[in-house]
Amino acid sequence: MLTAGIHATGKWGVSFPQREDVLFCWIELGECQLVRAQGEPLHLRQGDFVLIRTTASFTLTSDPSIEPEDSTRIVAETSDPVLRLGEGARDPVILRGGRFVFDTSNEQLLTGLLPPIIHVRGDDSSSWRIHTLLKLNQTEAAQPGHGSEFVAIRLLEVILVELLRQRSIREDTQQAGLIAGLADPITARALLAMHEKVAHDWTVASLARLCGVSRSTFAAHFRDVIGIGPIEYLLRWRMALAKDELRRGKRSIGEIALAIGFQSSSAFSTAFTKAEGVSPRAFMQIPVTSSND
Repeated sequence: MLTAGIHATGKWGVSFPQREDVLFCWIELGECQLVRAQGEPLHLRQGDFVLIRTTASFTLTSDPSIEPEDSTRIVAETSDPVLRLGEGARDPVILRGGRFVFDTSNEQLLTGLLPPIIHVRGDDSSSWRIHTLLKLNQTEAAQPGHGSEFVAIRLLEVILVELLRQRSIREDTQQAGLIAGLADPITARALLAMHEKVAHDWTVASLARLCGVSRSTFAAHFRDVIGIGPIEYLLRWRMALAKDELRRGKRSIGEIALAIGFQSSSAFSTAFTKAEGVSPRAFMQIPVTSSND
């Protein structure tokens, strides 16, 4: 997790490029517009919290008609973690936020299954939980003590979980991803089965029978809700578990292969190399890093 902020007054705008990462911000004071290439501008008010997957560029602005400044240029020209925008003293806006940084080994699985945007209104009945966590995080930053960095990171992880638990996300039929899948009665049954018995020889047909629908209906519905097909999801989940086990170094490659559904080490090594670009043995030698380190 990295944190920063925006202090703006008057007329202002700042653009953020496509980066395939996960940003978040909350409006501490004032209001602004979040503008994306598709869809209507999202009006953010004081107390609102928003999580954004940067699969496309977006802009934060006081007025969508204003030509925004480039955030990457501003950051390159200053060491100040706060972007200072606009002129004068009218209509002050303060935004706090930053970027979630994930272990690169499973970043694609984590971020790829998140909704493109999560907006929690400040007056939402459940927003107090997120606001409480944010205040605790700010206290740790303002009054650091022993273990403050650890506590701050854990608090932001809990914030991410709280965001994904929002009822509006689970009920939004336009959202695709794991959260939407767990809220859907058909895909939820398939997801839970694949997670509980990852080594089982699942097929689209067997998962469809489990869910009580035809093969074609299940395959199309799963892709619509999750964003990828069921067997592709199963493979990604198996690879995520494999990478975690390889990082731990407590099981042999053969043991890992059998545990996640491969009949031999060679079949697992072939699938892993195709999916990850390196062999399991080579992956074990890669230092653990976070994205964009």
